[in-house]
Amino acid sequence: MKRGFYTIMAAQFFSSLADNALFVAAVELIRAAGGAEWQRAALVPMFALFYVVLAPFVGAFADARPKGRVMFFSNAIKVVGCVMMLAGLHPLLAYAIVGLGAAAYSPAKYGILTELLPTSQLVKANGWIEGLTIASIILGVLLGGQLVGHKVSGILLSFDFPLIDTGIDTPPEAAITVLVFIYALAAWFNTRIPLTGVAMRPMPAQKFELLSDFWQCNNRLWRDKLGQISLATTTLFWGVSGNLRYIILAWSAAALGYSTTQASSLVGVVAIGTAVGAVMASMRMRLDQATSVMPMGIAMGLLVIAMNFIHNVWVAAPFLILLGGLGGFLVVPMNALLQHRGHNLMGAGRSIAVQNFNEQACILGLGAFYSFSTGLGLSAFGAITVFGIVVAGMMWLIQRWHRRNCVVHRDEVEHLLAIARNDNLHG
Repeated sequence: MKRGFYTIMAAQFFSSLADNALFVAAVELIRAAGGAEWQRAALVPMFALFYVVLAPFVGAFADARPKGRVMFFSNAIKVVGCVMMLAGLHPLLAYAIVGLGAAAYSPAKYGILTELLPTSQLVKANGWIEGLTIASIILGVLLGGQLVGHKVSGILLSFDFPLIDTGIDTPPEAAITVLVFIYALAAWFNTRIPLTGVAMRPMPAQKFELLSDFWQCNNRLWRDKLGQISLATTTLFWGVSGNLRYIILAWSAAALGYSTTQASSLVGVVAIGTAVGAVMASMRMRLDQATSVMPMGIAMGLLVIAMNFIHNVWVAAPFLILLGGLGGFLVVPMNALLQHRGHNLMGAGRSIAVQNFNEQACILGLGAFYSFSTGLGLSAFGAITVFGIVVAGMMWLIQRWHRRNCVVHRDEVEHLLAIARNDNLHG
C-alpha cells in the first residue's frame, strides 16, 4: 500500500471514533434531559438527513477539490455541531449538523481510494478501511460509554478553570468537549493526505444542474446489472446496521437491564465480529466473486430475529460477534464491486454520493419507522423481529433478482464480471 493510504486510515479512524462516541453521548444527553425514547431513536435518522438531502452535491464537490481538503472541512463542520450541542441547541438538531459534516466526508474518504490505489488493491483496501472503521466503532462506543459513566465524567467535571465558567456541568457535556479535540486530531491528519495528481472535475456554474446530473448517475448505477445488485445489497445492509446500533442499546436495557455505559460495550461486540468478517473477506474474496456472499445477508436477518430469545450476556456476546462477522464478510466485496462499477460509470465521488444517498435514505426510512414505532409503544423485541424479517426477506429478493439477471442478461453480466476479473488481475 502507498504511504498516503495509512494517513487516510489514521484520519478515518479518529473521525469515526469521535462519531461513534458522540452518538452514545447524545443518547445520554437526551436521556439525562428527560427526553422520550423516540427522541433517542431519532438520532439515527437525523444523522442520515443531510446524506439524503445533499447527495446530489457532495459527490461533485468531492470530485472538484483535493479530497484531503474536503475531509478537513468536513471534520470542521462536525466540530461546529458539537459546539452547538454544548451551546444548548436541541441534540437532534445539533447531531444533524454533525451528520452534514459526515455526508461531505464520505465521498472523499472512499473516492480517494480509487485515485490512490490500483484496482487490484481495492478489495484489500476496503477490507482495511472497513476493518479500521469497525475498530473505531468498537473503541468509539466504548469511549462514549466510559466518558458518560460516573467514574470518568467525575474526573472530567472536577477540572475547574479560574475566572472561567465553561458551562460544562453534566457527564454528556464533558464527553462532547473531549470529542471536539478528537475531531481536531482527525482534521490534522487530513492536512497530511498527499495530492493524488488526478484531474479535478469542476462543478457546473449553475449548481442545480447537479440535481439532474445526480439522478442520471443514480439511474445509471441502478441500470447496471452488477451495480444494481451491489447497490441494493449495501443499501439494505447499512440501512439495518445503522439502526441496529441503537436497537442493541434498547435491547440491552430491556433484556439485560443494562445502563448506557454497559450497553455500549455490546455495540462494540457486534463491531468486533464485523471487523473480523471484513478482514477475512479482504483476504479471500475477489471482485468477480462478490455476488456469491448474498446468502450471508439472509442468514444475518434470521440471526437478528434470534436475538429475541437471548437473555444472558455470555450467550449474547459470541452471538453478536457471529452476527457482525456475517455482515462484515457480506459488505466488503459488495462495497468494492460497487466502487469498481461506479468509478467506471461516473467517477469516484459521484458514485459514492449515489451510494450514500441510497444507503442513508434506507437508514433514515428504517430509523423513522423505528422511532415512530417506539412512539406508538412497540417494544425493542418487536422492532428486532421486524428488522430481521426485512433483512432476510429483502436479501432473498435481491438474490432472486441477481439470478434473473444471470438468466435474462447472461452475456452482459458475464462481460461485466470479466472486466472486474481482468482489472483485478492487471490493475
